[in-house]
Formats: sequence, structure tokens, C-alpha cells
Amino acid sequence: MKSIIITGAGSGIGRSTANVFLDAGWSVGLVGRRVEALEETAAGREAALVLPCDVTDEAQVDATFDKTVESWGHLDAIFNNAGVAMKGAPIDEISVSDWRNVIEVNLTGAFIAARAAFRVMRYQDPQGGRIINNGSISAYVPRWGASPYTASKSAITGLTRTISLDGRPFSIACGQIDIGNATTDMGSTAAAGVPQADGSIAVEPMMSVDNVANSVLHMASLPLEANVQFMTVLATNMPYIGRG
Repeated sequence: MKSIIITGAGSGIGRSTANVFLDAGWSVGLVGRRVEALEETAAGREAALVLPCDVTDEAQVDATFDKTVESWGHLDAIFNNAGVAMKGAPIDEISVSDWRNVIEVNLTGAFIAARAAFRVMRYQDPQGGRIINNGSISAYVPRWGASPYTASKSAITGLTRTISLDGRPFSIACGQIDIGNATTDMGSTAAAGVPQADGSIAVEPMMSVDNVANSVLHMASLPLEANVQFMTVLATNMPYIGRG
């Protein structure tokens, strides 16, 4: 049975992706801060391993990955999904503490989890595995007032490229999925109306989050000789191409 760790598995994209992988017969490690939310995702399924963990805490993350290796003996993939957003504002109205919180979770947390996964995959037998990072279309076409989020996701793209190079000698593939307007708690504001580049507020088309989950499953299911380096999945008619 193949195995994957999913961070941010207590809600949204993480929960939907966990359900898709469990339905596909994978063993799934559910990582998140809220035990109750992780248990709701697991829903008592034997293949779901509840792993309460703060991805910004190196010691917790390392212990979590050690526990999964003890339970499964091998790790095939990680979906590095945990992340936060914040209310949009011009850069001079954003506090340094809010900036640090977004960067700490979205970037440093992703680095810590990828680092732990890489260590496991490098030294396990058979060697190798796959790291999938949750990026964002905001890394390429930012929204108004989102400097911390955009910076964090732009950095994820650099992290993805670097891990891909680091992983070549060890059969570790790394790819990234960039998502636009999926129906989650974080993305629900787009359905109610979001600021556009011209200052107007507009309701934007949405897509089911299951489209994201199925895309991650496709990426993770490829043989290690093949890799989706970057995939963009978004609501067909959302303002992305031509945005601004």
C-alpha cells in the first residue's frame, strides 16, 4: 500500500485530498494543529493516521515523520499543503507580525516538512519518493493587497525548483500545484466578491475542491521516472489569464 503525508489535513484542500487518497487505497498521514479536525477527516478509517503537529516546529515535524516510518516502514509522498492567508491591505498597512506569521507557516513550515520528508526518502530502502508543494497562481499573478501571501508562494516556487535539483541523485521528485478559486473556507471569499486590480469588487467563478484533490492524486501516482513539475488548476472562467 502506498503512503502519503498531507499537511493541513483538517480542512479545505487538505481534507479533500486526504479523502481522495484514502478512497484510492493509500495510507494517509493527517498532519495539522487541531486534533478534532484531523479525526473528522480520518472518520475512523484504518488507513488514516492522525498526526497532530505544528509544521513550524522542527522537533514536532521530525517526530511526526519518525512515527510514520515506524508505522509504515516507507514513505512514498508528501503533499506540503498547510498554509494561511490574511485580509488584503496595502503593504504599509500590514504589520510585521502578520507578515512573519504568513511567512512562518507558508514558507518556513513548508521547508521544515519538505526537509523531513527528503531525509526519510533519501535514506529509506527502496530509496526515493515525491514531494508535492501547494503553491498558488498568486506567485505569478498577485492579487491586490497580498504582499505576504504572494511573497510566500513565490518563494515556494523557488523551493520546488531547488528540491527538484537536490532530489535527482536520490530518486526524489518534486512538483508544485498552483490553485485558483477552489471551494474551501480560505477560497470562499472569491464567491462573495474580491478586490480586482482596478479597485472594483467582483464575484469570481469557483470550482470544486475535488478537482484539486484528484490532480494531486494524479501527480503522486506517476512512476518516479516521470514528474509534473508545475500544474495549474483553476476555475475555467476566473480572471487569471488577462488579470489586471
